Amino acid sequence: FRAVWCAFPPKTGSCSVHDLACAWRVVQEVENSCDLVIVSFHGGAEGVKHQHVPLKTETYYGENRGDVYRFAHAVVDAGADIVFGHGPHVTRAAEVYKDRFIIYSLGNFCTYGRFNLRGVSGIAPIVAVEVDREGHFLGGKITSVYQAKAHGPKLDEQARALEVLRELSRADFPESPLRMDEDGTLSVEKP
Repeated sequence: FRAVWCAFPPKTGSCSVHDLACAWRVVQEVENSCDLVIVSFHGGAEGVKHQHVPLKTETYYGENRGDVYRFAHAVVDAGADIVFGHGPHVTRAAEVYKDRFIIYSLGNFCTYGRFNLRGVSGIAPIVAVEVDREGHFLGGKITSVYQAKAHGPKLDEQARALEVLRELSRADFPESPLRMDEDGTLSVEKP
């Protein structure tokens, strides 16, 4: 069983989140040579005011940070099985699209330096995803962590990242069959 990671930034000079044709080619190429394709992207506007996935191109301080919704759907259409988003420094929504798991931002996990770790900026989900041999999402588990300037990540008994993720996912993707139980269990609602 072979899994391949493909990563895409919001910068020129590489196959970026802005170049859907390039991303499509990369995913198609690796999809034909492995069992599971996991895509990681860095994109989307940053901070507390940008927790929702806007379904359009995002800019932040004048920089085009991509249309992460369109990008994530395009790479799944090309053959990606799991999509993990990064970049906004806050947790963003998750969905299941065409039986594939997508999360639009994993927030701040183990942060250093000058980053803001107050409130939702200091919480993050650890996501375990279970798929079948074809990459179809079967289920998973969310574990919430938090951090402060004085220490790295610690388990969050209050499960704040899970609650934020549940709220954002219901708001941003109400049509998604992804379900998140209060204990962090991920599943797909059957029609």
